[in-house]
Amino acid sequence: MDHIKREKREEQVREVAARFIERESIRPQGSGALITVTRVQLDEKCRTGTIFFSVLPESEESSALHFLKRQRPALREVMKKELSFFPIPFLDITIDEGEKSRQTIDALLKE
Repeated sequence: MDHIKREKREEQVREVAARFIERESIRPQGSGALITVTRVQLDEKCRTGTIFFSVLPESEESSALHFLKRQRPALREVMKKELSFFPIPFLDITIDEGEKSRQTIDALLKE
């Protein structure tokens, strides 16, 4: 699969995941944190991938990660309905450490 097609699929997954997380995280059983999908990375054949996210406040990262991992089956069902390509990739979810580093650098530069 060419690079541009994979990028388009990553963006589709990112948008669906962001809407899903926004909707699910505001419910009473949600994490109570502000969760932002920062990027999605799919493998070469778009069969597996990773959703990267950031959390505010940072102290809620662990609970947000556990919450999102529990929600993966529901997210997959939503993706089956909303994505325009097949097969639907199997996705892992992880904290975007690169985004955390970027925010730290930005904060240091502002001082």
